[in-house]
Amino acid sequence: MKSLIISTFLLLTAYSICQAETNWSQWRGSGGDGLSNASDVPQIFSAENLIWKTEIPGVGQSSPVFWEQMVYITSATDNGANRIVVAINRTSGKIAWQTSVWTGKPEETHSMNNRASSTCATDGNSVVAFFGKGGLHSLNAKTGRILWSKDLGTFEGPWGTGASPVIVDDLVIQNCDADNESSLMAFDLKTGKIVWQTSRETIRGWSTPIVFQGTDRKELILNGHSKVVSYNPVTGDVYWECIASVGRGTPTLAVSKETVISVPGRSGTMVAIRPGGSGDVSGKQEAWRVPRTGGRDLPSPLVVGDYLIVTRLRPGIISCYNNKTGQQLWQQRVEGAFSSSPIAINGIVFTVTEDGVTHVFKPGASYEGIAKNSVEATLEETFRASPAAFDGHLLLRSDKFLYCIGNK
Repeated sequence: MKSLIISTFLLLTAYSICQAETNWSQWRGSGGDGLSNASDVPQIFSAENLIWKTEIPGVGQSSPVFWEQMVYITSATDNGANRIVVAINRTSGKIAWQTSVWTGKPEETHSMNNRASSTCATDGNSVVAFFGKGGLHSLNAKTGRILWSKDLGTFEGPWGTGASPVIVDDLVIQNCDADNESSLMAFDLKTGKIVWQTSRETIRGWSTPIVFQGTDRKELILNGHSKVVSYNPVTGDVYWECIASVGRGTPTLAVSKETVISVPGRSGTMVAIRPGGSGDVSGKQEAWRVPRTGGRDLPSPLVVGDYLIVTRLRPGIISCYNNKTGQQLWQQRVEGAFSSSPIAINGIVFTVTEDGVTHVFKPGASYEGIAKNSVEATLEETFRASPAAFDGHLLLRSDKFLYCIGNK
């Protein structure tokens, strides 16, 4: 009987660990690297593969995240005067709850942005959502009840906000770059109390910090307008800085086992940096630095094994580089434009154009396309959110609908 109890406990523990590993809990997934281990996700699909399609109140561009059976996104109604967080049952597609967290006079934003672009972060107990001028909010993940809210300022600038919160241990970390003042802030996950605040270069920015776990320490690393900066996630103290191209630093850093890779956002140079240094590490901790010219890079880059994938807004170009040397291996021109950031599901890349076409390919020394898929979205829809996947299913979000695709 005792051995049966132990076996049952181990089985349940293993199941819980497995479940935790497949949660897509924040921007770029739980690991912040855009890599998913979901199994049996359809690589070739059409509108016939729709399991459900849910209309979202208002408009939004935040990417879907999920914890177990609940998917979380943000949206804005009343032309941005009302900001909401929405929870959707991932099996049925039905809205479980929606909570208005802020109402007021909407701030200025760019036509390609809106007032609900930042992706939520969740630990299964709470959901944290950021709306720039609309504040930072934590909600009960099951009921949608507001746990705490923080007014973080006006975030002046003509482009709006887009950086997403991340949960690091018991802290919520939020990039607060703006034209009037900029900082990186940490809040207690349970109470919302400010734990630390570190000033940054005062200029607009939309990048989300990533966590790099080295052999000796954990680093919180953030792309920026002119440099990449590494912070102590516990105190907010700066570990190191690396000068990069002046380019607004829109994309989130790509993460490999040895480096973090910065794409500037505008024409300039990409740089691969080895974490672990101190002070100014420009030219000292760099694995490579190569030109990246010719257009606007909004999407975040993606490391898949030995390959670095970078997608471009306009014209729609997919580029592949050797992750260890920075050597460009190939470019593939596609119809449309990329605002959405690519993800990889068990080594296969999924990337979505603004008109809702999902390109699926295998990274390698040359382009190896698998499929070009469409869910037959309307011409009024725009896809700028990144996809997410769970076993057997793919989630795609336009500004108006959330789609769940699966094998029928």
